[in-house]
Amino acid sequence: MPKLTEGISMKLCIVSNYINHHQIPMANELYKMLGDDFTFIQTSPMEEDRVKMGWGNEVNEIPYLKIYYEQPDECADIILNYDIVVFGGVEDESYIKPRLDAKKTVIRASERLYREGQWKAVSPRGLKKKYEDHTRYRKDSVYLLCHGAYVASDFNIVRAYPQKKFVWGYFPQVYEYDIDELFHQKNQENDNGKHNIRLLWAGRFMQLKHPEYAIEAARMLYKNNISFQLDMVGGGDMEKELKSLTNEYGIEKYVQFHGFKNPTEVREFMEKADIFMFTSNYLEGWGAVVNEAMNSACAVVAGHGAGAVPFLIKHGYNGMVYKNEDINEFKDYVMCLANNSKLRKKLGINAYNTIIKEWNPKEAADRLYHFCEGLMRGEVNPQKEGPLSMAPDISPKKGYKYSHLHSK
Repeated sequence: MPKLTEGISMKLCIVSNYINHHQIPMANELYKMLGDDFTFIQTSPMEEDRVKMGWGNEVNEIPYLKIYYEQPDECADIILNYDIVVFGGVEDESYIKPRLDAKKTVIRASERLYREGQWKAVSPRGLKKKYEDHTRYRKDSVYLLCHGAYVASDFNIVRAYPQKKFVWGYFPQVYEYDIDELFHQKNQENDNGKHNIRLLWAGRFMQLKHPEYAIEAARMLYKNNISFQLDMVGGGDMEKELKSLTNEYGIEKYVQFHGFKNPTEVREFMEKADIFMFTSNYLEGWGAVVNEAMNSACAVVAGHGAGAVPFLIKHGYNGMVYKNEDINEFKDYVMCLANNSKLRKKLGINAYNTIIKEWNPKEAADRLYHFCEGLMRGEVNPQKEGPLSMAPDISPKKGYKYSHLHSK
């Protein structure tokens, strides 16, 4: 395949544990630009539960993908000798160590070091490992892409990558809509001539994601005589508990459990939803469903603990941000949006534009390409805002305030 972008000659490789539908769209854009000078190396098979969710269906048809455990010598040669290697999502440092020792340019991509709490940084064994993997290279040509708002703060604790940490995330497939038609689809009336507020929650039913918050929000709307429908998309250990809670509250008529759906089907639910509820806590490194819900012009209510939220959402402008695990504030925002169609539309339109203009695979690929091009010239050229801007030092406790202060 010929290169589509003229400029400095560059061979670029991304190394990750496995490729998935959150990474493929940007990788496709890089392949359009670089052709056969772009490679994505997968180091591990995908977990079975993610395969069941439809994440691995495209892998066999990807022309730029190489599998390390099937082609170890070729992949090791690429990692050592390509101009730029982006290394992320791989716990085994042996893949990248030869390149680091050779003092060649590396861009690391990482989620948080201390999801369970920054107090864990006191561990001597942990600090030694962080020094060996990260801090010792602080003066080398090694840079960090922060997959989440609290990543820079975690790495500051171990004094790694000074002035070399940049805003980053995940960039799922983006759809361009006729925005008026999309809102017409969301505003369909029921048989009684009224609009049912469509609530959506999507993900795995597990404690860190707090799916029970969605059931509590549904109960609140029911008790306040607000016409609604809640779609619960996903499954997991909490499914029996959630269904029991729904029956206990007498709202089973208004809540539908749909099981796991593939990414395309999840997007179809988002296109019909008025309000998308993202309720994960600090253990959620990013949360790409937020990108997808914003792209679908949903009014998003999200907790500040997940890594995507402070980067993507400006409270009151393109979504609503509640304090991590504060269920009362969460329900207040859901109620506010249920009662205010103009606010829902305002947030939805601004959310859509945030993704279309800045947080999308093509824009991310363009920014990464030009950033790498600069590194090859010995220059570091960050963006002014958004992906590949300098990452702010946001501690987890400050993420809520950050999202509220940075509203437009």
